[in-house]
Formats: sequence, C-alpha cells, structure tokens
Amino acid sequence: MNMRRETMDKIVNDHFMYEASADLEGVVGTYTDDPEHQVMGGPDGPLRAEPVMKLYGDDFIVDESILIGQVVDGRPFNLSGKSGHARMRLPHVFQLRDGRIAKERVWFDFADMKRQLR
Repeated sequence: MNMRRETMDKIVNDHFMYEASADLEGVVGTYTDDPEHQVMGGPDGPLRAEPVMKLYGDDFIVDESILIGQVVDGRPFNLSGKSGHARMRLPHVFQLRDGRIAKERVWFDFADMKRQLR
C-alpha cells in the first residue's frame, strides 16, 4: 500500500505527541489491533526531540531524532539511582498499515546513556 508522506508523517507525529503528553489512550489508538512494539528503555523526565532525518518507503518510515532531556531515574537504562541531563540519538522504524502503526522498533544507546548519567 502506497501512503502519502504527509499521511505517514501525521500518524507518526500524532504518536510522538501522545507519548510526550503521557496520553496512553492516544498512544494505543495510533497502533493497529495487532501491533508489534519493541522499545529498549526510556527516560522519564521532561524531553524534547530534534529531528535529524526521515526516510520513507511504501509502508514505512525510518525516523531519526536526538532526544534531549532530564533523566530522573536511570532505571529504564539499568542504571538505577543515576540521573542527569542527557542527549541521545533515537532511531525509530515504523511499519504502517491501514492508517496506523503495525510495527515500531526503537533503539536507545545504553552505553552512551551510562556515560552521561551520574
């Protein structure tokens, strides 16, 4: 299925907006009924993202951003008790189907996070 880039961007941007505002119902609504979602860790302080690039296919987007923010507890990174300001490259791969996210892969660089947190 060929989707327009604008449609694909809206799906992914809505997903990111719901994540940023901790709107769980909104996040879940961006997925298909049978999503495959894999996330490796995640910070739990205030964040902002700087876009780096996007690559488009017929039914997928590769989104690369730099995530910047305050990590309150490094527990999701297996760094319990560690905290601090962090800047991390965050690649996403989204496969889309029927106007929603069917698969999402997210990678966090744990070694880089360990280097930044104290």
